Amino acid sequence: MKQIFEALEKDARLTPKQISTMTGISAAEVEKTIKKAEKDRAILKYKTVIDWAKLGEEQVWALVEVKVVPQRDVGFDAIAERIYRFPQARSVYLASGTYDLAILVAGKTMQDIAVFVSEKLAPLDTVQGTVTHFILKKYKEDGEILEGGEEIKRLPVTP
Repeated sequence: MKQIFEALEKDARLTPKQISTMTGISAAEVEKTIKKAEKDRAILKYKTVIDWAKLGEEQVWALVEVKVVPQRDVGFDAIAERIYRFPQARSVYLASGTYDLAILVAGKTMQDIAVFVSEKLAPLDTVQGTVTHFILKKYKEDGEILEGGEEIKRLPVTP
């Protein structure tokens, strides 16, 4: 069944019939497997990766590292939940290293992100410190190469 999920992960637009052709699993079984995975929340969302810059819609992204004090009995989960409820926080991860949480943040401007960090994130009672890294250029996102496509670059062959 792993083949079904790998195919969907690469292209969420595939139909059960297309996946059936690719995997040799019946279309009915593919559809049943997908519906169960959706019900069980193994499939959380279908997503389209858009290069917004090519559409003239600039977005600013930042990776914000956050040092927090874990809370008794809930560890990092309670503060992570408070943070992931902010719409600016696109992804929130518990990480190893100097900082505890890594947050991918999106905004229309660098100022939007600065305001989020200084007025929403940093004042939270368990936050000890933050470091913000602005994303200057995206080369690859969710496995997709953004700049220049996947053209094959070959070395010239001489006889």
